[in-house]
Amino acid sequence: MKTHLPAVLLLLAVPAVAFAASDVVVHRDPGCGCCEKWAQAVQARLARKVVITDDPSRAGFQRRAGVPPSLSSCHTAVVDGYVFERHVPVADMKRLLATHPAGIKGLAVAGMPLGSEGMEVPGATPHPYEVIAFGSAGQRVFARH
Repeated sequence: MKTHLPAVLLLLAVPAVAFAASDVVVHRDPGCGCCEKWAQAVQARLARKVVITDDPSRAGFQRRAGVPPSLSSCHTAVVDGYVFERHVPVADMKRLLATHPAGIKGLAVAGMPLGSEGMEVPGATPHPYEVIAFGSAGQRVFARH
């Protein structure tokens, strides 16, 4: 019987993520429009399929996902087990997904700052805002924009 040891070793050496990236699943308040613009940016820049689900019971979903009540919003995305709340910039999502820092379950942007991902307004000056990391390590600033 012929063995395929080199092929098996290659499969073991390459992480599964390299073969197929998971979809981005967005739970949103039914009818929320700002979520669609953010989801379009995520799909284009993260190069993953985005699935939007209208979820009238999102508060329960957010609790189960570990989103702190002070950071909860109109939409919650789940990617590779991480949670992204509100208009988190794709660059910050990519950094979290690439580095897997200990104690972080997700990222959130408080409020809906003008100029944040999905909240761009042509000709308007973007507002400064912070991206907050949350999880077992507590809450801390992950990025400032």
